[in-house]
This record gives sequence, C-alpha cells and structure tokens, in this order.
Amino acid sequence: MPADTADTAALAERARADGRFGIDTEFVPEGRYRPLLCLIQIVVGEEIVLLDPLADAGRGDFDPAPIAGLLADPAVEVVLHAGRQDVAILRREWATDVTSVFDTQVAAGFAGFPAQAGYLGLLADALRIRLEKSASFTRWDTRPLTEEQLVYAGEDVEHLLPLADDLQRRLRGADRLGWAQEECQAIADASDVRDPAEVWRRLPRSGSFSPRDRAVARELAAWREGTAEREDKPLGSVVKDQTLAELVKRKPSDVRSLGQIRGIFPDVVKRRGRDLIAAVERGREAEPIVLEDEAERLHAETGDGPTLALAEALVRARALEAGLAYELIAARADLAPIVVSVRRDRPEPAVRTLAGWRRALVGDELLELLRGGRSLRVDDGGRVAVSRT
Repeated sequence: MPADTADTAALAERARADGRFGIDTEFVPEGRYRPLLCLIQIVVGEEIVLLDPLADAGRGDFDPAPIAGLLADPAVEVVLHAGRQDVAILRREWATDVTSVFDTQVAAGFAGFPAQAGYLGLLADALRIRLEKSASFTRWDTRPLTEEQLVYAGEDVEHLLPLADDLQRRLRGADRLGWAQEECQAIADASDVRDPAEVWRRLPRSGSFSPRDRAVARELAAWREGTAEREDKPLGSVVKDQTLAELVKRKPSDVRSLGQIRGIFPDVVKRRGRDLIAAVERGREAEPIVLEDEAERLHAETGDGPTLALAEALVRARALEAGLAYELIAARADLAPIVVSVRRDRPEPAVRTLAGWRRALVGDELLELLRGGRSLRVDDGGRVAVSRT
C-alpha cells in the first residue's frame, strides 16, 4: 500500500546510506497539456514504497522534498528504466535537479542487449525473471487504486536494483560502464518544459520555412503553447501541427481566408479565429528570423550520396564489431553535416557522432576517412575492412 508521507524522510536517509535507490512513476498523459503524476514507486535495498501524490495531496500532507533531495544529490545513484519521461515529470513537479542517473534501458544497449529493450524482456534475458504485467493502461488517476494496480506498481521496481547490478557487472567487464554513464546524462537532463519562443522548430516542414515564415511560426506556435497550458489541453486539440504549418505558409489575414484552411473548422474559427489572425499579424510585423548558420547550413547535396553511403558503411562496420546498434551511434542527421563540413573545409558540426565515446569509437576515424586518410574494402570473409591510405 502507499506509504505515509512521514516515512519519506527515513526512506531518504536509508537511500543515502546505500548510495542509490530505484524509482519509477505512473502517470496519465491523455487529455492534458502535460502528463499528470499519479504514483511514485521507490525501492531502497529490498524495501518498496509507493508514494501517492494524488491521495496525499488531497489530505494536504504530501511533501516530496526528501525524495526530491535524493534526485538532486550527486552522491546518490538514481536507477530507472527508460526513465526520460519519469525524470522530466519529477523535475517539473518537484522543481528539482536530477543528477546521477543510471538508466537500465540505456545501459542494456551497451551490454549486448537490443537497443530500447523493454523492462520485462530485459529481466527475462538478463536475470531469467519473468513477470506478468496486466495493469499498464489502467486509470492511474482514479482513487482508490486496486490491489492489481498496487502489485503492478511494486513489481516495476522490485528487480530494478539487481538488474542494474547485473548490467554494471557486464559493462565493467567490457570496459563500457563509462560509455553508458555518459549516455545516461541525457536522461538526467530530460525536461518537458518547452520555451514558447522555440517550439516552432518542431513543426512539420520547419526546415523549409523562409525567414518570414519562421517569424510567423514562432508567434503561432507560442500562442498555441500558451493556450494549451492555460486550458490544460493537448497541443493538437487547440490546433494540429499540420494545420499550424499550413497557417504559416498561407498567412491568412482575415477570418474568411482562415476558414479555407484544412483543419480550421467552424468552431475553431468562432472560438480562436481572432487569436490566430492576431498571431499571424504579429509574425508579419516581427523581424524575420535568420538562422545564424543560414549561409553555411550543412545540408547534403545530391552528389554527397556516395560519400554518405561510405560514411555509413564505416559506422555500421564499427558498430557491428562493438556489438552496438548502429542507431545508438549515428543517423543520417548526424552524418550529413559531417560529410558536408569536410567537403567545404568548415569547422566540425556539433553532432553526437563526434562527441564523447562515439568519437573514440568511430568519430575520429570517420573524419580521417572523409579526408582521404582511410579506405574501405571488402575482405575475404565478406566484411568491411578499414585500412590507412
């Protein structure tokens, strides 16, 4: 059953003494601007505690400070599985930093397991523990919680620490614990708080927007963000992404032209028409947004195709040798700027393949290949071989 709030201070003390704890959350994202935090599951040693912010908040005695302090303590390891959204929600709800994260899904990708491994599959593969999960999509925002839900929630953290132990042992043996810890920093930094002035960049076709389009997109997207937050509604229920992008392109100046745009239904025109037209007008009058690197944007050209294929072959060869998923190391969005920057003799782009453990694994070698210092061939076994030129 959920623990009394008074127990959290003692729980935090035990976690500090152990130097780590496991955590998971249950939340409901549907129908809201941001997900609603419904339950927090914590394991310290073999003790499992369920914290219920909804029930406790109703009594006015829910104080997250002791556990929030643990999340922010760099001396305490925070163990999660696929914890990006958990971290983002806790960071926002409890106004806390999150520091020393060890994400078992991230770590599994460096320990020979499939990338994005699910918790149940990973428990079965690594620890030979099989669980039956049945309450994933139940209503976590309804009280009281059922016995089935409470059991499900507890099982989500019951084996989390032994799983972390197993993965860390494997990673130390492969000399990759540092790689996994580096990658887990992205989980620790996760946030679901968005800058209204920057959310336009996520719109469909934003890469093709002109400087004037960008100014209009900024105003429209910021208006939608603020409206969704005030009304606590999903962004798409205010105006859908594709419709917003079409508004950017067509820039309607009156309600009649607004109503001609696909996705702008009569009720939207009636309720939000004036606000949409006003946002478009603000964008028209604003200074056009010229990207700092506009003149030197590192977009691949048609002629870069063979070079990109060569770069990808090298990365895939090294990923295969290392037993890592290719997607963990690079994507076309990483390789294209590298190829173009070398061709243009420009500074290195800020992409993940040229940073940290990825650079050590293949990044430096990739730059050598593109500068003519390495060559690829197919060896007698049909594998890609790399040699110096």
